[in-house]
Amino acid sequence: MAKQLLHLVFGGELEDPSGIDFTDCAGLDIVGLFPSYAQAHTAWEAKARATIDDAHTRYFIVHIHRLIDPETGEHHDHG
Repeated sequence: MAKQLLHLVFGGELEDPSGIDFTDCAGLDIVGLFPSYAQAHTAWEAKARATIDDAHTRYFIVHIHRLIDPETGEHHDHG
């Protein structure tokens, strides 16, 4: 069985299409958590294609497994 590597897919409307600041953090579209990058990418791609005509809407994949060590439960703070 492959090791579970959690990934979060989310997105929303950006203040500026060239930035990463959202206009409404409370209204973000949380697509879900996925156990592999491949599954997360499939979900991300579906959302990205569905919103391709809206330059201000953008979706992201976050590598949750890099922030939490599932074997020790330790949290890794980066910054």
